[in-house]
Amino acid sequence: MKSLVAEQADSATVPELIAASEQAMPHQANALARSRAFAEPFIAHETLDTGENTLAHADAVAAILKAMGGSEAMQAASYLVYAVAHLNKPQEVIAKAFGDNYAALAMETNKLVKIQQQARGADDSAHLVDDPKVQTETVRKMLLAFSRDLRVVLLRLASRLQTLRWHAACKTVAPPSVAREALTVFAPLANRLGIWQLKWEMEDLAFRFLEPETYKKVAGQLDQKRAEREQYVEELRARLEAELNAQGVRASVHGRPKHIYSIVKKMRGKSLDFEQVFDIRALRVIVPAVNDCYAALSWVHEKFTPLVEEFDDYIAKPKANGYQSLHTIVRDKAGRPIEIQIRTQAMHDHAEHGVAAHWAYKEAGQKGYSGVSASGEYDAKIAVLRQLLAWERDLAGSGEGLFEDRIYVLTPDAAIVELPQGATPVDFAYTVHTSLGHRCRGARIDGVMVPLNTPLQNGQTVSITAAKEGGPSRDWLNSDLGFLVSHRAKAKVRAWFNEQIRHETVSRGREAVEKLLQREGKTAVKLEDLAGQLGFKSAEDLFGVVGKDEYSLRNIENLLRPAETPLAPDDFLLLKKARNVEKTPKGGVLVVGIDSLMTQLAKCCKPAPPDAIGGFVTRGKGVSIHRRDCSNFRELAARSSERVIDVEWGASKADSGAVYPVDVGVEAADRQGLLRDISEVFAKEKMNVIGVQTESVKGTAWMTFTVEVADSGRLNKVLGLVAEVNGVRWAKRR
Repeated sequence: MKSLVAEQADSATVPELIAASEQAMPHQANALARSRAFAEPFIAHETLDTGENTLAHADAVAAILKAMGGSEAMQAASYLVYAVAHLNKPQEVIAKAFGDNYAALAMETNKLVKIQQQARGADDSAHLVDDPKVQTETVRKMLLAFSRDLRVVLLRLASRLQTLRWHAACKTVAPPSVAREALTVFAPLANRLGIWQLKWEMEDLAFRFLEPETYKKVAGQLDQKRAEREQYVEELRARLEAELNAQGVRASVHGRPKHIYSIVKKMRGKSLDFEQVFDIRALRVIVPAVNDCYAALSWVHEKFTPLVEEFDDYIAKPKANGYQSLHTIVRDKAGRPIEIQIRTQAMHDHAEHGVAAHWAYKEAGQKGYSGVSASGEYDAKIAVLRQLLAWERDLAGSGEGLFEDRIYVLTPDAAIVELPQGATPVDFAYTVHTSLGHRCRGARIDGVMVPLNTPLQNGQTVSITAAKEGGPSRDWLNSDLGFLVSHRAKAKVRAWFNEQIRHETVSRGREAVEKLLQREGKTAVKLEDLAGQLGFKSAEDLFGVVGKDEYSLRNIENLLRPAETPLAPDDFLLLKKARNVEKTPKGGVLVVGIDSLMTQLAKCCKPAPPDAIGGFVTRGKGVSIHRRDCSNFRELAARSSERVIDVEWGASKADSGAVYPVDVGVEAADRQGLLRDISEVFAKEKMNVIGVQTESVKGTAWMTFTVEVADSGRLNKVLGLVAEVNGVRWAKRR
């Protein structure tokens, strides 16, 4: 539904739009005097950050608004804005005294003041961005987000102009952020609204503070021959007006004011010297009809020498923004250049009040604005409020407006965050920082707790409640639940889950490689060195391909093992001799058929009673005892089945004190005290820890504990207790 202002905007001038915007504010008798009396006790002895007395500032703002065509109601608001900070419940108090619309206007304007103050502070300190231009552009967009109410914009324009005037009158330097904001935000906005006098004055004052030396130089050049130049222009104006009227062309001729900032821009943009700027001497001719424009042009070209290359017919071929006029530059007999613009009164009204015209086209350059070329069509009746929306489309750099697809919200520190329309607190969290997005668990909008899928609105302040650690929910990727709108945030959530999958794959590969190194007795090998020898950039890359079964462990074995040597004759003799020998106890293990053969527990799987075991005859080291489920044992048996013999645990007394070392692997989220907490579990269960290896990468800890057990069957219970330790993801026997 269109607002009242938008519905009446097609042919409205700025004063008419101001009046339209104020129809919602019921007339109150003596509203201006009442509002001043209401605010005076609060602000009479108060000063602004600039040092200006607040009441004096409000008086000046009200006067500027009056000159702009603002009603008594709008002038009254200039006082109420500054009273807000002194009231406990300002909206309620002002609404009770003056009405809801006055309260809303005061609150919105006050809110915008604070936002701009905080954003300027961030700009000055470069705390939020490296390039101040980026923050300035963001502030400009934020201003647009609050500019639907034309009255708020006009109040801010008047206030900023008064601040610059005050600094100039007091001969103090305005803060660079204030002057820069006036030049890059407020002056172009005034230009859009067609408030030309305010635009020119604000530009000149801001430029005076930002570049004082250049300002003084150009001002001095203008002053050098000011009296002579003004006399010449006045004589020319009177002559031109009289002779055109004598020719039957009813013309009104006016001199054009000279603005220092405009002259400097032209000198810089076209690399001109001061004397080469044609419109140092300039006239504007206003005539009744289009045919009078060309009649006046003909007379001008007849009396003066035209510069053909400087002639532009914007009547026959209007600018893309609807601007129409004849522009010509001529030289008098002395060779002095004179710029003359010729237009009808209707064209002049559009140029003065059709707010897009001159500025948007110049800033866009040859390609035009919003992708519209300079020869494109334009509705000459487009309105002021519509041009505010066109301006934000200009800033967006496309045909789509910011209001259609973007919103601007604030962090608790008043940093501005740009989001897509419909974005949620989760989108906001990911935009601020990826880690904050992952750990997001709750949100407040303007201090009120809300569900995480609540759509945000322009200007809201958003704060996030985050867990110390953790990740996103898979529900966030469910579009039906509405947790995420931003494509960037969705990509970050997907990346997190993909990383978890990759992490599990790497963990699986790490475990397989470490097991192989254990059974090969090569635990001292550095994993990074091993990966490098195999042609991988890092150990993690090696673990990844092993975990995905894309790389055979046989390649690692071939690197670690020397070439196979044939069985020694004595080994064959032992095997042959083993067939019919009785079972004899040997070191707690019964080896079938070989009474005097040396035995040893394999380091790769560390068997312990009552594990099912098997024996493998080694070269010169007797029989190696493995767990039956040991992958190394299975591979040895497959390659050399003739060297496998049957073994079993011998009977031992319960009080013999025999213990066996076993390895336990643990993966956990790394934290302070993790090793201590796991060790305490083993201690409470009376399991002696005789060795620990730990490694931590990107917040994940991998640990291998070597513990002594008398019975491996009891180990499962202890592993269950270890798995319950805070942060532990899994614990299992290797």
